[in-house]
Amino acid sequence: MKHLGTGIGWRPEIADAVERMPGIDWVEAVSENLCPGHLPDSLLRLRERGVTVVPHGVSLGLGGAERPDETRLAALAERAQTLGSPLVTEHIAFVRAGGPLTASQPLEAGHLLPVPRTRDALDVLCENVRIAQDALPVPLAVENIAALISWPGEEMTEGQFLYELVERTGVRLLIDVANLHTNHVNRGEDPAKALDELPVEAIAYVHVAGGVERDGVWHDSHAHPVPEPVLAILSDLASRVTPPGVLLERDENFPEPEDLERELDAIRARLRVRGRTKAPVSGECAVVTAPAAQPSAAATVSALTRQRLALAQTALLSALVAGTPVPEGFDRARLGVQGRALAGKRADVVAKVAPELPEILGTAYRAEFLAYAQARPMSGGYRRDALDFAERLLLAGQPEDAETRGRLTQWWLERSGPAPLDARPVTRWLRAARFALRRG
Repeated sequence: MKHLGTGIGWRPEIADAVERMPGIDWVEAVSENLCPGHLPDSLLRLRERGVTVVPHGVSLGLGGAERPDETRLAALAERAQTLGSPLVTEHIAFVRAGGPLTASQPLEAGHLLPVPRTRDALDVLCENVRIAQDALPVPLAVENIAALISWPGEEMTEGQFLYELVERTGVRLLIDVANLHTNHVNRGEDPAKALDELPVEAIAYVHVAGGVERDGVWHDSHAHPVPEPVLAILSDLASRVTPPGVLLERDENFPEPEDLERELDAIRARLRVRGRTKAPVSGECAVVTAPAAQPSAAATVSALTRQRLALAQTALLSALVAGTPVPEGFDRARLGVQGRALAGKRADVVAKVAPELPEILGTAYRAEFLAYAQARPMSGGYRRDALDFAERLLLAGQPEDAETRGRLTQWWLERSGPAPLDARPVTRWLRAARFALRRG
C-alpha cells in the first residue's frame, strides 16, 4: 500500500490555507464535489507540487440493498483517473432505500446510515464491494461510519464484521478513529475491542475528526476540534500498526489555519509511538498483505436476501424521514434524535447548494424548511430538494409578503427548467404557465 503520510481534507473554504500549510503530504477531496473537466485551481497546483489527491465518495451506498449504481461508479472511476489517485474511498453505509425492491417510493437519507451487522447485510455488502472493485481502476478502501442508532438483532461486532468483509473481498479499510469514539459514546462499543478484532494491517489510511455532544448523544460533526478521547484511540491504533496515512477532517466552522496546524501537530505526535504495546488477539488479526483471490461479482446474492435487507432499510429510513411507525426493536427516542439531525442537515446543505433561499427568506428559512422536510422526504438530491421546497412554498401562497414571494418565484422560474431561463418572453411565459397549472 502506498505511503501517504499526513494529510488534510481539502475543502474550498480552506483551499488557500491548505496550500500554505507545511508538511502536507496529501489531501482528500469529496468526489461528488469535483468536476473532472473543471478541477479547482488549488487542487491542480497541489498536484503539480506532487501532493497526492484521493477522491472520497459519499453517495455510492455500498451497504444498501441495491447493486451499486453504474453511473456513480463510473463517476468515481473518472475522478480517480483524472487525479492520478492511488486509491479511492467510500463508506460502509446505506444512503437510500425504497424503490423497485420494495415497490415503494424511493427515499434519500442525505446522510450515511449504519448497515445492520447481520449475515444478510454482510453478503450484500461483500457483493457490492466486489462489483465496485471490478469497476474501479484503482484499489478501493471502505470506511467505518459513526452512528446514532443501533440495529436490533445484530449478529456480529463491528470488528468481526470488518474482519470478514476484508477476508472475503480483499478490500482495504479506511478506519475513522473519531467514528470509533462516536460509537463508543452512542452505542457502548469499546474502541479497543474493535481494534483487537479488525485486521489493522488492511488499513489504507486513518481519519481523525472532532464532534460535539447534543441531545444526549455524540454527533460526528467535523466542525469542532479533535477531542482527547479520539487522539487516545489514534495512539492505541498507532501502537498496533503504522498506518500508511492519517488525515484530519474538517467540514464546517473552519478555524484559523494556525489552529488546524496545531491539530495536525497533535496527530503527528500520536503517530510517533514505537512498537506494539498490545499483541493482536490470536486468530483475529491476521496480516493482510494483498487481496486474496475473489469470487466473481457474477456470483450473485439471492434476490430474496437483497429484498429482506431492502425492506428493513426502507422501514428504518421511512421512520426517520417520512414519519412512519418506528420498526420493532429500535430505540424510539434515539430515532427521533437521528430524524431531527437528518432534517437539520438537509436544511444546512440546501442552504449551501442554494444560498439565495436563506437570503430571500431571511430568518424564516430554517423553520419553513424543517416544516417542509417533515412532510416531504428527499428523493432526488439536494438541488432537487431546494427547487421542491421553493415550489411547495409558492403553491401554498407563501411567503405572505408580495415582494419576497415575487423574488422567490423568479428564483424558482430561473432554475426549474432543464436549462437556465433565458430572456425570451415566450420562454418566460411558458415556464410561468407551467407553474400556474401546477398551482391550479
